[in-house]
Amino acid sequence: MSKQAMREEAERLIRESLERKAVVVKQGNTRILSTCGKCGAANKVSAPKGVTRVGFACKECGHQQVTL
Repeated sequence: MSKQAMREEAERLIRESLERKAVVVKQGNTRILSTCGKCGAANKVSAPKGVTRVGFACKECGHQQVTL
């Protein structure tokens, strides 16, 4: 079986399962990796779908800031 045939078979199976409602696709929150502007620590911030700038406090120094 060629790669193209395998791709087409996989797409067909996915399409059929979505039509039968056997698979549910959900969109969740976005994880943003942000660096603290004061101490330089890495922070993981969760943002709701569609929002790009989220306020957070640094986990190391507690500095309040907004993601870019």
